[in-house]
Amino acid sequence: MTILENAIVPRYEVNQYAEKKSEYCLIIPIINEGQRILIELDKAMNSNIHKLCDIIICDGGSTDESTNQEVMISHGVNTLLVKRDVGKQGAQLRMGFYWALQRGYKGIVTIDGNNKDSIEDVPSFIKKLEEGYDFIQGSRFIQGGKAINTPLSRYIAVRCIHAPMISLTAKKKFTDTTNNFRAYSRNYLLDKRVNPFRNVFMTYELLAYLSVRADQLGYKTCEIPVARVYPKHEKTPTKISPLKGNFELIKILFNNAAGKYKE
Repeated sequence: MTILENAIVPRYEVNQYAEKKSEYCLIIPIINEGQRILIELDKAMNSNIHKLCDIIICDGGSTDESTNQEVMISHGVNTLLVKRDVGKQGAQLRMGFYWALQRGYKGIVTIDGNNKDSIEDVPSFIKKLEEGYDFIQGSRFIQGGKAINTPLSRYIAVRCIHAPMISLTAKKKFTDTTNNFRAYSRNYLLDKRVNPFRNVFMTYELLAYLSVRADQLGYKTCEIPVARVYPKHEKTPTKISPLKGNFELIKILFNNAAGKYKE
């Protein structure tokens, strides 16, 4: 039995607007991102990202009308997957990874759908996949990266807690480990020792786990520079609550370090 045959994924519906056109896809998990995802997709179209890779929206159940068919097609989306089950980001990513791997993509790039990240940098991730890297982490904190209007609390949490913990667990230095702007090879995601298709990955566990498992297993990994821009005079776009959400992230880090997510 293969990983995909044994995969545990949430129930979801498929809205396919075009055939597979590329060897790579860009997965964007969203829920009620409104104008933010539409602006992000406009930026992608202006940079011809939709011609370089297939854009797959993984919707957690939006109710803001941003994902209606006409809007998706006009913004260059290849396929919209809509989760009809429990779970948050981890469940959305499992849904997207499963569908993409079944479709035969060689590699998957992921990015948040809240228009904070430099989606125009997607070609750099695909280049690294072509060079044989299996896990590529985008970072605003390395040379060439840009961290703009980063809230102080976020900066301290990433630089002083999250990144050091992930680096210690992976036994390799990473600098921007909460960043979902990253890429994975097909071989990495299909490794039986990795197996991302499990119900333990419901929220942010999968991001932490996949950040460290590649180096633990000897896969080729790297960081590349990206930009992350927080709005200057607006509420920070995030799905993580200040107290409960951050406590859960810390708990996930310790579970990850203890190997509790290993297959």
